Amino acid sequence: MARGTTSKTLVWILMGLLILGLGGFGVTNLSGNIRNIGSVGGQDITVNAYVRALQEEIRAREAETGSPIAFSRAREMGLDQRALARLIATTALDDETVQLGLSVGDANLRQELFQIQGFQGLDGNFDREGYRFYLDRTGQSEAEFEEGMRREIARGLLQAAVLSGVTVPSTYADTIVSHLAERRSFTWARLSEADLDTPLSEPTEAELAAYHSENAEQFTQPERKRITYAWLSPDMILDQVEIDEATLRARYEDRSDEFNRPERRLVERLVFADESTAETAKIALENSDKSFEDIVAERGLDLSDVDMGDVAKSDLGAAGPAAFNADPGTIVGPFPTDLGPALFRVNAVLPASNMPFEEAAPLIRDELAIGRARRQVEDQMNPVDDLLAAGATIEELAEETDMRLFTLDWTPEVSEGAAGYEAFQEAAAALSRDDFPDLITLDDGGIVAMRLDEVLPPRLLPLDQVRDDVIAAWEEAELTRRLTDKAEALLPRITPEADMAALGLTVTQESELTRGAFIPGMPDRFMSRVFEMQEGEARVIELPAGAALVRLDAILPPDESDEAVTALRNALNEQAASAQAQDLFQYYINDLQARAGLQLDQNAINAVLANFQ
Repeated sequence: MARGTTSKTLVWILMGLLILGLGGFGVTNLSGNIRNIGSVGGQDITVNAYVRALQEEIRAREAETGSPIAFSRAREMGLDQRALARLIATTALDDETVQLGLSVGDANLRQELFQIQGFQGLDGNFDREGYRFYLDRTGQSEAEFEEGMRREIARGLLQAAVLSGVTVPSTYADTIVSHLAERRSFTWARLSEADLDTPLSEPTEAELAAYHSENAEQFTQPERKRITYAWLSPDMILDQVEIDEATLRARYEDRSDEFNRPERRLVERLVFADESTAETAKIALENSDKSFEDIVAERGLDLSDVDMGDVAKSDLGAAGPAAFNADPGTIVGPFPTDLGPALFRVNAVLPASNMPFEEAAPLIRDELAIGRARRQVEDQMNPVDDLLAAGATIEELAEETDMRLFTLDWTPEVSEGAAGYEAFQEAAAALSRDDFPDLITLDDGGIVAMRLDEVLPPRLLPLDQVRDDVIAAWEEAELTRRLTDKAEALLPRITPEADMAALGLTVTQESELTRGAFIPGMPDRFMSRVFEMQEGEARVIELPAGAALVRLDAILPPDESDEAVTALRNALNEQAASAQAQDLFQYYINDLQARAGLQLDQNAINAVLANFQ
């Protein structure tokens, strides 16, 4: 258990080598009088330990997001507090290991140290120079680093002892598996418009008016923001961008390989150790004893491992002439290569393509023009910002710059114009009457500034404006009502022994379906309604523009022979055990802190944070 625990530390050490090798955050100009930021029991929390904990938290989050995080942003995210909490917990454990007399001997420490891959040379043995280099980069002495390892191993032993007896009752996993993996077998029939005794009639004006009034929420326009905005996109000024022919021809020449491509082939290459092995494989292929795929698999390879993609004749060396004279599906060779003799399979012929300048020029112009248009928009950002800072209105932006004026009744569903950009949507959602216009950059390089004119309350749209929608909704509701009534009339005849098909219904039987099963054409809630039923029960389930008669034939437990059920149960047990272990260990840490006593020097912490770069 100690080795398993320390392996995590070793991984962090290797990550630390890279992090510190690249440089990063650190503390500068910190008074030499500050050594500790606090203590737990008899164990000090050093400034250096706090700095390293902060660096680890920041670097871990940067690895998750894939982008650098400024220290001010790290503090906003609470990473400094997380680092401190983690450091307090480890210090509390260190104090407890001292109280218990738990320690690691020199032999065990040496063994763990020699197993750190970052300290091993090319021969796999311990490299003392690499070890010294790491210590120099991290500002630690051998004694300091090895004492840290001793503590880490001892903490791992203590943690293992605390959590070794954690067991999780099966009730949690059994309950969830039963809910998710129980099965139902049922018989059902769908009633549609064809099953009506009389066709659906046209709605009267009174029926439409009543439906429109009784279902007002369906025809009510949501609250909207009336927004006036000025917008400039690169596309708007494309016609102002001039690209001379000399530039177009120069770019055409630079990309001649793209516009004028010689004939190529899609080829796979299988390399062998020697000529004899290659010839044996070629004979097996010619005699149809093996396929090309069989030989690739025998080598422990996948087809992706031997795929060369599309290649020119010159890319194939000695195999070029034969491969380019072969039909698709043909295997040629063996031919010598830098890696050894190889067989080549030709999969497809890609004909030569030649695009003259006259055809390529419009494509090149569009690409160059959009780039220049983006730069022209970018050049206008500072002047627009200055106008806004001087109090210019949205209308004045449109008058004094190339920006264009628009008005929009905005809801999150609106995507016309600039509202099709995520940045516009986010800004519009947060926009209030008290906001001054800010310049917003859009994904395509465009810019926009907006103003909220008024908030329009929800409004019931007049019947004449939404007549088609009201007619469609009324017809669906009326069809559902009439078919549900017909299904309810048949319901008493749907007994466990009854033949539903004898009632003139188109019957479907479903066997051993789980709650998450999908039946084409049925709404998502259909299976949930089925799982509410008792065995032998028959029920009418309303559907959009229809109804279903359902009889539940059998309730079946989870299929324990199904590997997916076993995997789910195991995953749930592991999840519960992990969560319980984490909670238990946190309670233990809290108790250690309470018993040992926690002391923090907030002035020292503030000094570290103030000098962290």
